[in-house]
Amino acid sequence: MFADLPQFFEDADQLRDIWGNPNTREKLLEDLSAAGYNEKKLEGMKDLIDAKPSNVYDVLAYVAYATKTRTRKERVIEFTLDNYIEDGVKALSPSKIQSLVTLKYNTISDAATVLGSPKAIWKTFVGFQKYLYQASRSA
Repeated sequence: MFADLPQFFEDADQLRDIWGNPNTREKLLEDLSAAGYNEKKLEGMKDLIDAKPSNVYDVLAYVAYATKTRTRKERVIEFTLDNYIEDGVKALSPSKIQSLVTLKYNTISDAATVLGSPKAIWKTFVGFQKYLYQASRSA
């Protein structure tokens, strides 16, 4: 796989751009599958690099550029926190989750592919919020 990846993207920035667009991401996954790296093999690589809760983007970035993998949970929390920093507590409102998810992933279906079921997304969105305020107690 190490030798094959350069034919799919030139550098980490291009990989990030491809992965950030559902259309180009889907095309990349199709091209990888045609080259022998189907979903099962890519998912299996997560075990090899100890990145089971990560997505395929992290596998590709790790293999191609030795970048640190991040979990799906870390990614959704970081995105939500960025919105919290920008918009304040209203960004953490339960009514905002759908708009945040579609802003980041375009559709709930695309988000579920990356993050897990809508129930798991909801649990993460609500669950991490208690830590925002616990951390300030110990500071």
